[in-house]
Amino acid sequence: MEKEHEKIVLAFDSFKGSLSSIGVGEAAARGVRKALPGAETVVVPVADGGEGTVEAVVDAMGGEIVSAQVSDPLGNKINAGYGISGDTAIIEMAAASGLPLVPADKRNPWVTTSFGTGELIRDALLRGCRRFLIGIGGSATNDAGTGMLRALGFRFLDCNGVEIIGGGGAVGDIVSVDCTNVIPQLSGATFTVACDVTNPLTGPDGASHVYGPQKGADPGMVEALDRSLASFAKVVADTRGGVDLSAQPGAGAAGGLGFAFLTFLGATLEPGVEMVLDAIGFDSYLHGATLVLTGEGRLDSQTPMGKTPAGVLRHATRAGINVIAVGGSLQPSAVPVLIKTGFKAVFPVIPSPMPLEEALLPVVAAENVERTVEQIIRTLNLRK
Repeated sequence: MEKEHEKIVLAFDSFKGSLSSIGVGEAAARGVRKALPGAETVVVPVADGGEGTVEAVVDAMGGEIVSAQVSDPLGNKINAGYGISGDTAIIEMAAASGLPLVPADKRNPWVTTSFGTGELIRDALLRGCRRFLIGIGGSATNDAGTGMLRALGFRFLDCNGVEIIGGGGAVGDIVSVDCTNVIPQLSGATFTVACDVTNPLTGPDGASHVYGPQKGADPGMVEALDRSLASFAKVVADTRGGVDLSAQPGAGAAGGLGFAFLTFLGATLEPGVEMVLDAIGFDSYLHGATLVLTGEGRLDSQTPMGKTPAGVLRHATRAGINVIAVGGSLQPSAVPVLIKTGFKAVFPVIPSPMPLEEALLPVVAAENVERTVEQIIRTLNLRK
């Protein structure tokens, strides 16, 4: 194959605070074309289920961003966006129930609720969506997903048959679940949830102990929340003929939202990057490719641990294609680990010392990506 006819796939996560996934890819494509004008460049927006997932998947699937008025974790009305492509909804739970939505001095998982996430799902169901791809990182809640489920019509009752409405502190008062008013559109809907943690619902490694403090819980509240989740898990198991999914890996994700998805919505929990790559049909883009370039805002020792470049590397390696990683910055001590992981080479894009604020400017970041990729391709061409 003549080098002018090479196909190069450019599959980047966003450079957080600077460039979107597609923005990085397009800058890289310009660099490829400068060095190799006849090359075929294929930009594939990718993400790992966290921030930027909706935009990346919508771009890759040719969908659109829509908005709905929902409740934030404290019950205030906000507008939150999510993606739709055909009958597929792409939702980031953090858009409605994320920790950044709650001022630091008001963070309190005893009262915060995931109701807004359920409202996003309900809105998508009413728009005709039946397939859901949902990222659940960065929650402000510890309510076992009861808020989300209430927005879908589930009712949680106390010992007097009165409906329980509240955050994590109210979960321990639930003694029964009423499913008679669940919205009918939920029937037949499928949920794939991006989940990169393996925490169970309760215990020392559970939602309350591991993540409660960062959401505002003091030690006493952590213990109380954990007891509440354990009580709720028993109630749910009793209503399901003894089936208890609280120990399933990921049940404790997002304050127990993983448990709600598993138990009540029959969801599949997948590593975030795998959910995204499968959803967009990433392997189909690799056909005939001779090289893959990938990357993220910072390449470091965490990159191989489920981050986007590692997922891209895994898929490309299966297809027998070499992968080079390009990052906004590069942790020097991580280079041996990244090479051992399988990347053929790793590069930072910053050419010389500069203030972080300057490096994050989109125009500067794009120029840095373009120039770095151009030089990579020129170097590779010396060997042909």
